This record gives sequence, C-alpha cells and structure tokens, in this order.
Amino acid sequence: MHPEIRPPAVAGLFYPRDPEKLNATLDRLFIEAEASLTYQCHGPSSLLGAIVPHAGYVYSGPVAAKAFSAIAPALRTRKLVALFGPAHRVPVRGMALSGASGFETPLGVVPIDAEATASLLGLPGVEVRPDAHASEHALEVQLPFIQRLASPPPAVLPIVVGSVRPEDVARVIAHLVDEHNAFIIVSSDLSHYLPYEEARIIDRSTAERILHCHPVRSEQACGAYPLNGLLLFARSRNLEIELLDLRSSGDTAGPRDQVVGYGAFVLRYPQEKGRA
Repeated sequence: MHPEIRPPAVAGLFYPRDPEKLNATLDRLFIEAEASLTYQCHGPSSLLGAIVPHAGYVYSGPVAAKAFSAIAPALRTRKLVALFGPAHRVPVRGMALSGASGFETPLGVVPIDAEATASLLGLPGVEVRPDAHASEHALEVQLPFIQRLASPPPAVLPIVVGSVRPEDVARVIAHLVDEHNAFIIVSSDLSHYLPYEEARIIDRSTAERILHCHPVRSEQACGAYPLNGLLLFARSRNLEIELLDLRSSGDTAGPRDQVVGYGAFVLRYPQEKGRA
C-alpha cells in the first residue's frame, strides 16, 4: 500500500489555514526579515543548516523568517531538507520517521524523500513512528516557509527526536549530509515561561553555547536532543555558526511576565570549504 499523506495538524492554530492568508502572512514576515537581515551569504554551497523556532507565527514567525531568508538560496538548490525537531505530544526514545509519503499544508503537499528515509532504517535509534508525527507541530510549522521560498519545494525528511544520545543524532546527520547532500534544519525554541529580563540573560547564554558548539540542557532549549546532535556534528566538521536573531515572545506578540525565547542561527562551511 502506498504510504499516506500526513495531513496538517496545526493549520488554523499555529499559522493560517486559508492559503491566501498564509501566503500574505509569510510575505509580510519575509519583507520584515529581509529589511533587517545583515547576513551575507557566500553562496548556497557554503550553507549546511539552520536552527529555527517553532511557535505560532505571531510569536516566533519574525525570528524564523530571519533564518529562512538567509537560507533561501540553499532551499532553492538542494533536493533534500532534513528536519529534526523535539517530541511534544508523544514520548519518543530515539528518532522517529513518519512513514508518510508527504506532509500536507494549506499550500500543498511537500514530498518525503523515500530513498533517504529507507537509508536511515537500521541506524541506531531510528524507527518508524507515525504516531509521533500525527499531532507534532515543531516540524510542520517549518514547511510553509520552505514552500513559499522554493517552488516546487525540495523533498523533506521529517524526524521527531526524543531521548537519544547526541552521537546517534550526529550519525544520522552525517549520513544525510554525506550520502544525500541534505540541508539540515533543527527546530527548537529556547527558554520557556520566564520573566522577560531573566529570559534575555538565559537565552543569551544559551546562544553563546550554541555558537561555540557546546551542548545545551532541555530547560535552555526544548529541542536540546536534536540540537546537541547537530552541535556535535558541527564541531566534528569545524562548521561556523552565526546568530541572526535572538528575541522572545515578549518582543513580538506576547506579555512579558512569562515569555518563550526564540533564536535563529545558520550553519555553514568555512568559506574556502563550500560544497556544491
């Protein structure tokens, strides 16, 4: 039987359900992001990945758009984008593949790379868990950004990451980069429900750890498991990480008594080591 299309789970909640409203929202976010973006891309071959937040667009959308604006050249040239995000709804040990042939959003279906998916089966900690993807928002909310920037969009490989060793995540990332020339996106918010000023201090400290490829704790970033795997991989390849934006819901659309932190980062090869 042909694998099913995974329908949108959080359209109308985290982002607009209506395609016209969704496109208009994305266009506005990209215009605002590009107006303040200072990142100078050395070419799509130098880009390897990004770290982006995953809250509702009204809260984290401006920060996520900053990252997606910076990586747009890579999204338009790569054939595969691997998405790693935390498990919010279903407990997961290891890394969960969806078993689907595509993920649907109001903008259409994004295909899943069947060959890359099959190549991961048998690696430590990897299993097929449709239930882990059914209601998960952390990966879904990234897809409309990709669809708006690249038409047709590249194939994706969504992976929900639960309790797992960073070495296992880094092994999967290395396989996808080396064997499939994948672009890597890790979905993670930062601190949760702290007062605004306290969150600023903690998130700045977390950002410094990320920039130096030092591991983070789950209270510093909800996507700590996939993020630590990416940071281990980045350290092993001498990748450069750049911070594009660091804000919280208190800066975008929420009150300041309890905020959620958001960071946008890009990962690249040293300029002289860009890859096609």
